[in-house]
Amino acid sequence: MTNQELLSIAKEFSTPLYVYDVEQIKIQYEKLRDSFSAKTKFFYAAKALSNINILKYVERLGANLDCVSINEVKLGVKAGFSSERILFTPNCVDLKEIEEAMALKVHINIDNISILEQFGNKYGDTYPIFVRINPHIFAGGNYKISTGHIDSKFGISIHQIRHIERIVETTKILVEGLHMHTGSEIKDPEVFLQQLEIMFELSEHFPNLKYLDMGSGFKVPYQQGDVETDVQALGKRVEQAMVDFLETRGKSFELWFEPGKYLVSQSGHFVVSASVIKQTTATTFVGVNSGFNHLIRPMLYDSYHEIKNLSNPKGPERIYTVVGNICETDTFAWDRKLNEVRESDIVVFRNAGAYGFEMSSNFNSRLKPAEVMVLEGKPLLIRKREVFEDLLANQIEVL
Repeated sequence: MTNQELLSIAKEFSTPLYVYDVEQIKIQYEKLRDSFSAKTKFFYAAKALSNINILKYVERLGANLDCVSINEVKLGVKAGFSSERILFTPNCVDLKEIEEAMALKVHINIDNISILEQFGNKYGDTYPIFVRINPHIFAGGNYKISTGHIDSKFGISIHQIRHIERIVETTKILVEGLHMHTGSEIKDPEVFLQQLEIMFELSEHFPNLKYLDMGSGFKVPYQQGDVETDVQALGKRVEQAMVDFLETRGKSFELWFEPGKYLVSQSGHFVVSASVIKQTTATTFVGVNSGFNHLIRPMLYDSYHEIKNLSNPKGPERIYTVVGNICETDTFAWDRKLNEVRESDIVVFRNAGAYGFEMSSNFNSRLKPAEVMVLEGKPLLIRKREVFEDLLANQIEVL
């Protein structure tokens, strides 16, 4: 999508605004699909971006759906995903939420001993499940998004495999899948190969196993010089590992991945307006009409987003610190070189499709932005901009 097209969309729908170019989602999905064997399935991680229109588009591409809450499961059903194409991988929920998902007949992934035991005692072998294993592998671009290390809340420790076996054997649970997800923004393919070898070894403990789910963590480039996960090379190595395992062990499994950010991050553009240029004795600030209530990743994860001035792309370059309008130190970027920014200029944050709107809030009683999807070159409004009345919609005045 060109800068001029984004500028036109910003003028039509106003700012702040999330814009998703779904052609980029298609490109990313086809890159994955073409890099792995036909026995590999991809489950889009809905937590990255769950607008119903995005889910429908992903479903039409042929992807499946990975959900972490019962409401994501319900959104998936509403978007047209059949039950066998949905995997439910919750964390720290009670059996009641598991049972809600069972009623929808989706794949269930259990990630702790307590719920595994409760499930087994109540349902036995009447409903096949996945078990999520924590392999104690530290991987990912940030500790906060690393999910497979020893202190992570996710999964059942690999050292508890005997405990899992006892529960499975005594309650007759039918384990049809194993699941691991070690983190996000994994650059080194060796992490996935190491993970796969662990899953091969664990498969010996589960005679009814059909699926190996490796989660995801594929990295996308955020700035010039960034390394992207080489999914084509990874696909070849994974395929060879599967062939070798079949030859030596006589077993074959369907392989699953759960890409989220990899599919939608680069499709997203967050467009804002420069409200004020503020100079202090040390810094020149660009204050925009947004904040971490709309895009929290830079504050939460120290993430980098390329920032461009759409209104003055050929202006002289100057150094700015880009900040928001929230009553906290909500800094998007320190000492960033940008083409000269003037008050009311339109500015864009790139790579904002994943965990952008999805993690937004009404902090400071500010309103959430609108969302636009660009389909076949046409911008379509897929979420209305909030108005003041929305802040009061679910409040009950008792005074």
